Amino acid sequence: MTLLRRTAGLAAALTGTLAALLAPTAAQAAPSGCPAASTAAPDAGPSPAVALDAEQARLQDDRTAAFTERSGLRDLLHGFPAALCSARTAHRAERVVDAWGRALWRAGVDRAQGRRPGGELPALDDRPLYWTRLAMTVQLDRWQPRFAVDHAGLRARFEDASRGLGDGFSTAPGLRRIFVSGFDPFGLDGEPRRANPSGAAVLQLDGQRITLADGSTAEVRAVVLPVRYGDFDRGIVERAFGPHLRPGPQAADLITSISQGYPGIFTLEAWAGRARSADPYPDNVEALSGGTTEHPVDAPGLADGPQFIRTSLPTDAMTAVQQPYPVLLNTPVTEIPAGATDPVVRPDGPTPGSRAVAGGGGGYLSNEVAYRSNRLRLDLAPGLPGGHLHTPVLTGLPTDQGLLTAPEFERNEAAIADQVRAVLSSARL
Repeated sequence: MTLLRRTAGLAAALTGTLAALLAPTAAQAAPSGCPAASTAAPDAGPSPAVALDAEQARLQDDRTAAFTERSGLRDLLHGFPAALCSARTAHRAERVVDAWGRALWRAGVDRAQGRRPGGELPALDDRPLYWTRLAMTVQLDRWQPRFAVDHAGLRARFEDASRGLGDGFSTAPGLRRIFVSGFDPFGLDGEPRRANPSGAAVLQLDGQRITLADGSTAEVRAVVLPVRYGDFDRGIVERAFGPHLRPGPQAADLITSISQGYPGIFTLEAWAGRARSADPYPDNVEALSGGTTEHPVDAPGLADGPQFIRTSLPTDAMTAVQQPYPVLLNTPVTEIPAGATDPVVRPDGPTPGSRAVAGGGGGYLSNEVAYRSNRLRLDLAPGLPGGHLHTPVLTGLPTDQGLLTAPEFERNEAAIADQVRAVLSSARL
């Protein structure tokens, strides 16, 4: 209990709401579903009673656990079970997962921005947040209280909170507002050490104020989205962007989704397509989209909208930022022309009446986040600048598979993040 109270205190320092939600009192030494033995530091391995999904199963690689242990985030992982065990009702459990999800998000942002020292890994690294979140979802999944809980609902709440969906812009007068999204690492079966520079960049930007090209000041708010089709089907993009597209104090002046794209260049995608067409490439839980280039499909849950949506970002200004990487406007799409059955690549955008196969960014989730967010923009704030930015591929991981980072990797990650900031700052709002 001493260790758990200490780690609970560290976590409580991250958010004022945690203190009341943590370790049980002496009169609650064995709370519902948590025998006294469970107050020891949790076993990082899987519970035999709960099957791991394909994403969680990667935690069995020792290197993935090292991202938590070597980043200063282990206090959250080791304190979470005691917090869950303090919950005596389903409502209390919701409050616990909300608070701990927010604490994890703030810890990831604070690491990226140099406000949370600790650990050997570089501050600008999105991987500790990703792997710690995933380990905490295993703890949540295997928690079996003596009262009924909706595990799927609790997982969704924890995911949203730990990805920044609950945060909002300040109410300071005179500020412009920019809302951005990044992504988790992906392609982890072949290389579990991979990072995602879009996630790293938006962690560094969240809550920051930047000076725009017209001299005005903008506040940036960010979320990091999962690389999972199921979460998109259940509306995570609309939940993230919706509050910032509706009129009110949280309305943004510019939105853009960001993801990792092509080697050596940034691209602003001129067009987002409605279709999924990425199979056989899977998502992070090994799920497929159901669509191919020859047979594209619409994503479940999509409201009516055009086959293609053109960016409304200030692309002329943004493509003027050419250092250290070129920034290009990417105009091609893949479509099935009206009256035809075979896909065709069009270098300058779609033709009237065609069926979308892929936007400039392909037919995967990076294209879909652009389509979903901008379809919603057309409904709620059609005059707002919005689009999608692809970063260069992040390179520089050491060839020694036992090493998690290297100077070249860290330099490249920092250079990409700095240029994302410069591209956003080029706007005139």
